[in-house]
Amino acid sequence: MASPTFPRALLASAIGAALAVGTTGSVFADDTPTFDGELSGFDYAYPVERFEFESQGQDMQMAYLDVQPEEGSANGRTVVLMHGKNFCAGTWEATIKALTGAGYRVIAPDQIGFCKSTKPEHYQFSFHQLAHNTHSLLDELGIENATVMGHSMGGMLATRFALMYPEQTELLVMVNPIGLEDWKALGVPYQSIDDGYASELETTADGIRDYQRSTYYVDTWEPEYDRWVEMLAGMYAGEDGERVAWNQALTSDMVFTQPVVHEFGELQVPTLLLIGEQDNTAIGKDRAPEEVQDTLGRYEVLGEQARDAIPQATLVEFPELGHSPQIQAPERFHDELLKGLESQ
Repeated sequence: MASPTFPRALLASAIGAALAVGTTGSVFADDTPTFDGELSGFDYAYPVERFEFESQGQDMQMAYLDVQPEEGSANGRTVVLMHGKNFCAGTWEATIKALTGAGYRVIAPDQIGFCKSTKPEHYQFSFHQLAHNTHSLLDELGIENATVMGHSMGGMLATRFALMYPEQTELLVMVNPIGLEDWKALGVPYQSIDDGYASELETTADGIRDYQRSTYYVDTWEPEYDRWVEMLAGMYAGEDGERVAWNQALTSDMVFTQPVVHEFGELQVPTLLLIGEQDNTAIGKDRAPEEVQDTLGRYEVLGEQARDAIPQATLVEFPELGHSPQIQAPERFHDELLKGLESQ
C-alpha cells in the first residue's frame, strides 16, 4: 500500500495559527541539537534493536532495548518497560541498570510514533493497537510472561496491555500514570487534532524545560535532566519536525479520548502503584475553567483512589517527589520497586 501524503494544507494552516499567537520559532535556535524523526545521533545507554512488522497497511519498525541480567544474577523473570509520552526507552536507563543488576531481563520498546521508532504519516493510534504491537514484539522474542511496567502515558498503555493479555502479565506496575481520572468527564474541553498540531509546532526547549521543572521535579533541576530536554526538543527542531509534531498531536488525542480509569476494576493481575505525590499532571488542564483546574492532577488523592479501585493493588507513595520519581530519586525509587517485584 502506498504511503499516504502528509497533510500539507493542514501544516500551512497550523503554522499560520502558531504565528498568529506569537510563536517565535525558538525551537530552531542554533544551540538546539537537531535529530531526525528516528532520533539518529542520540545514543541510548544500551544497544538498540529493531522489530520490523506491518501495521495498518504500512511497514513499521519498532526500536527496542533487550538487556540481559548481569552475569550470574538471572532470576528467570522479564520486565517490559513502557515509556511516557514525553519519554523514550532511553530515559529508563537507571531503571534498566537497577533491574538487570537484580537479575531481571528488561525489554524497553519505543512505541510506534515515538523516539527511534516509525512515525507514520497517518495511523489510527489507540492503546489497543500499541499494546498489540508490544505483544507481537514479545512473541517475536519468545517471552510468554512478564511484569509490565508503565510510566506516565505508559501507565495507561500498561493497563490496557494487562486488560488485553492478563495471562501474559505476571504483575502490572504503574509509575505516576496519567489517566487516573477522566479529564473530559471532569470538564476539560476537547481540543481538535488540528489545534493540537498547531500547539505542538510551538514546542521549544525552554518550554519543555519549564514544564518538566514544575511537574516532573517539583521546581528543582539537575544538569543531567537537560539531556532529556535536548532529546525531545531536537526531534521537533530536526528535519522531520513536522511529522514528529503530527504524531504527538495524534497521540495526545488518544490519551484524552481513551481513558482506562473506568476499567480498573476489571484488572485481574496484581498491581503495584508507585506515586510521587507532588505530581500535578492533567492533560488539557489549561483549557479547563479555573475552578476545574484546581481539582485536577492531585496525585496525593488519585493514587489512593486507584488503589481502592484496582482489586489487587499495592500503593507506595513518595510525598516529596513529582511525576518522574525514578529519575528524581532513583535509589529510593528502585529500592521500593525491587521490594515490590520480589514480593510477587
